[in-house]
Amino acid sequence: MAKVLDKFLLFLLSLIVLIAALIALFAAFGWVSLGSTKQFAEHVYEDFNYAIPFIVTSAVAGLLALRFLYVSVRRGKSSVPSIDQRTEFGDIRISLDTVENLSLKAASRSRGVRDLRARVKVNQAGLEIVIRAIVDGETPIPGLTEEMQANVKGHIEEITGIPVAFVSVFIANIQQSAPTFKSRVE
Repeated sequence: MAKVLDKFLLFLLSLIVLIAALIALFAAFGWVSLGSTKQFAEHVYEDFNYAIPFIVTSAVAGLLALRFLYVSVRRGKSSVPSIDQRTEFGDIRISLDTVENLSLKAASRSRGVRDLRARVKVNQAGLEIVIRAIVDGETPIPGLTEEMQANVKGHIEEITGIPVAFVSVFIANIQQSAPTFKSRVE
């Protein structure tokens, strides 16, 4: 939710800066007459009804700038999602990318698999791994998927020591074989 809010706030700040830049550009090129600019500035200084939009816009822009300044300099956990474990010797952090690559390595051991993709999520019961595959269309899919699930679960638990809650395999398609042409010699 915070990322969505920050994206909206960044959009709003960008819009305010864009409008201010366009006004400055129009004034610099002389597309707005000096007399009308002076008259508008006098209205802002003398009439509170003209000043209110400037006060509000300036306050909003200032608060947004402070928010993004804070977000940019704050120290927090690294942005790479990881699984943290504590051992008697210290902390261990394994990135989710590492677990995805280990899953792909284990799934690729199954024969008949062509194109693999993996997604890993962490929940209370352990890891949730989703494997997306394209198969050759010649190997029976139920046996192939069971073999992939067993390979991935065993390999991840053995290498990382993290329990795997479940492995879901999604067969997206079969590999399209290119048509073969027989050469004809006369």
